[in-house]
Amino acid sequence: MKDKKILIVEDQIEMRTINTLFLERHGYRVMAVGNGAEGIRSAREHQPDLILMDLSIPVVNGFDATEQIKRNPETEHIPVVVLTAFSYGSAGRRAREAGCDAFITKPCNPQRLLMEIQQRIGPAEEQLH
Repeated sequence: MKDKKILIVEDQIEMRTINTLFLERHGYRVMAVGNGAEGIRSAREHQPDLILMDLSIPVVNGFDATEQIKRNPETEHIPVVVLTAFSYGSAGRRAREAGCDAFITKPCNPQRLLMEIQQRIGPAEEQLH
């Protein structure tokens, strides 16, 4: 079975690093980029199994990046999980309209994040301990 790839689109280096290490420890292959334009390009080029998308990112914001990913036939099948400091309210509605598959507010419980990922793409093959 192939490695499960997750693309993290997050401008805060600390959050990218924490989530990358956490997901790699649970056996996922992780790619991380710092803005929405890179996220759109990486989604097309690398075809990840899932995208973790922040909403407040530079160049192309997370709402627009999600919408572009979901409108492209090459990437529309990729689940997008929004991980953001925005409260659900209007941001959640706008994210759903853009096509996101789940909405998690930061800070989040790492086990909840893992559960959301596993519900969409299943567990990774091997976990590092």
